Amino acid sequence: MARVCEVTGRRPQVGWNVSHSNRHTKRRFDLNLQKKQLVLGGRKVTLKLTTRALKTLYRRGYFA
Repeated sequence: MARVCEVTGRRPQVGWNVSHSNRHTKRRFDLNLQKKQLVLGGRKVTLKLTTRALKTLYRRGYFA
């Protein structure tokens, strides 16, 4: 399952864990993805959305 927002196209970012002794190890910053059903064109569609995209869609009135 690809961890990509289907509305905004955002993907996980990569960075470093930095310990107290300043060792660096790779890590991933995953998205907060939620599965939501949205009615588009009279049909229910299940989308994986980030919470930021979900907030925008609520504000624009796509959810009742």
